[in-house]
Amino acid sequence: MPILSVDHVTTYRYRQPVGLGEHRILFRPRDSYDQRLLAASLTVTPEPESLRWIHDVFGNCVAVARFRGRAQELRFVARITLEHTPEPPLSFALAPHAARFPFAYEPDEMPDLARCIERQRPDPDDAVLAWARGFLEPDGTAETRALLAAMTAGIRRDFAYEARTEKGVQDPAETLCLRRGSCRDFALLMIEAVRSLGMAARFVSGYIYVPERDGAALHVGGGSTHAWVQVYLPGAGWVEFDPTNGIVGNRDLIRVAVARHPGQAVPLHGSWIGRPEDFLDMAVTVRVTERDEVALPASCPAPVASAAPVRLVAAD
Repeated sequence: MPILSVDHVTTYRYRQPVGLGEHRILFRPRDSYDQRLLAASLTVTPEPESLRWIHDVFGNCVAVARFRGRAQELRFVARITLEHTPEPPLSFALAPHAARFPFAYEPDEMPDLARCIERQRPDPDDAVLAWARGFLEPDGTAETRALLAAMTAGIRRDFAYEARTEKGVQDPAETLCLRRGSCRDFALLMIEAVRSLGMAARFVSGYIYVPERDGAALHVGGGSTHAWVQVYLPGAGWVEFDPTNGIVGNRDLIRVAVARHPGQAVPLHGSWIGRPEDFLDMAVTVRVTERDEVALPASCPAPVASAAPVRLVAAD
């Protein structure tokens, strides 16, 4: 079981000291059977007046920072170590009735899945629906695993990846027309395509480990936060699909947040008070590495995340 470490640094710079409003930080990975959090710390500079942790409506762990005074630079540094258990692609077991598409969800699941089946982006010409149906057999059915794997691989093969710094996400119909986009755009396209076929899907935000093979990076999307998709399948539950890299399953993916749509899983957002021209830039760096081992006391449970604020004096 690989031990992965994440160093995530986000820095905002301003022309002169500005007032800082509340910031919500979504960096802490979700503990689960396939990823066990061993250590996590969050350092915020300048030191916030208060830093508290909450669980949002999806069970994601969110830090809420509030500030007093003004600053010319605002920095968030997260350091994370976790045990990651990769699962073989297409190894998930499906309920017999879900082995082939279309299938039906259980009545007691539908109230909780309904909003994740409901389409949330415009598709006026049914272009996304038509694209999704292109992965079905002529009679409108398909082997469920093969259908979702083919859709994941199709985006990886037919669309050009580009890192975009603009806020927000392209409408799936636009991504389909342009044939290019960021990981967020590809994730939303697949979510809406899966939903158009009546399956439940949700957005995942997190990190990706990018190993090298023959001197070349195996995946794209490293160096920043990453986004992919979960689809709910009877018998298997929520299964990971990364259309940016053609990954089926959780290999190299570190799950931080899940949500119905990308706007509910923004890694970091907040407000500041000043003139528009005071904002200079934002820089984000994410480094994910594999470690040989982590020294923890034998009787010590996985440590909880802690805040270790350090005061930063703004430069003149």
